[in-house]
Amino acid sequence: MCHAGPVTESGESSSHRSRQIRPGTVHGLDAHLIETPNARAAISVFGGQVLSFRPVGTGHDVVWVSPVLADLPTPIRGGIPVCWPYFAREGQTGDVPSHGYARTARWAITGSVVAETGEVEVSLAPEGLDHLGLRLSMTVRVGATLEQGIHTHNPGATTARLTEALHNYFRVSDVADVRVEGLAGLTYADKFDGGAIHPQHGEWTLPDSPARSDRLYPGAGGTYRIIDPGFDRVIEIQGRQARTAVVWNPGAEVAQGMADVGPHWREFVCVEIANAGPDVIQIDAGATHSMWQTISVAPVS
Repeated sequence: MCHAGPVTESGESSSHRSRQIRPGTVHGLDAHLIETPNARAAISVFGGQVLSFRPVGTGHDVVWVSPVLADLPTPIRGGIPVCWPYFAREGQTGDVPSHGYARTARWAITGSVVAETGEVEVSLAPEGLDHLGLRLSMTVRVGATLEQGIHTHNPGATTARLTEALHNYFRVSDVADVRVEGLAGLTYADKFDGGAIHPQHGEWTLPDSPARSDRLYPGAGGTYRIIDPGFDRVIEIQGRQARTAVVWNPGAEVAQGMADVGPHWREFVCVEIANAGPDVIQIDAGATHSMWQTISVAPVS
């Protein structure tokens, strides 16, 4: 296991590097570091996942990364993993990795733009996945908000089916003290209850007994707000072309069996945008599907 460490810079240079975009490390992982007047961010080379987003003036990072990470190529626990070209093992047969191949691929910057306002946009793509048929790329825009889109192109001659997610791990003061708005009145499939369907009564809060959550909300497709009084902040997630919401925290008992979570399960809640469960995406031959999210932070009013 490796322990998370500070952000450091390296001396690598390329055509896509600038004062605002540079190589370095975060949590001991090679990363693309991005700095703007309004925020700093980091995107891991391994997995292409956002490992840090810290708007200016905030006391805590918006995303959570495990302080005890497994050695690569074990997937990184935390940040914003890209689950693609399927969520969990939905629709798959045989021995395949959970949440697909993108989160263990190496990701390279393919383009970048620095706006006059200082906002930075980077385009990235995973390497070594051409055998999957579909083509994946990603856009990340860093400014006062974090905007992220994953784009799937179908170069084939027939329609392709896809499930996907941006598996957001959000840092919170204590998962037992936060609530998630935007899910009341929906129904969810409870993976801790064999996939049984239940109604969501009121806003999401961590259940009392057992204190854990693995809920998939089909047809949600909207805006979700994490209200965190302990950190005095509201994290808002706006999804676009994302029909599904997922809310996950393993709870104490399951976390005991997860070396990269363990006693740290209270420090995060996963509120994910996705197209999963019954919300399968079909991409026509020659077409491209994009799923976007915008993450913003504000004080509790």
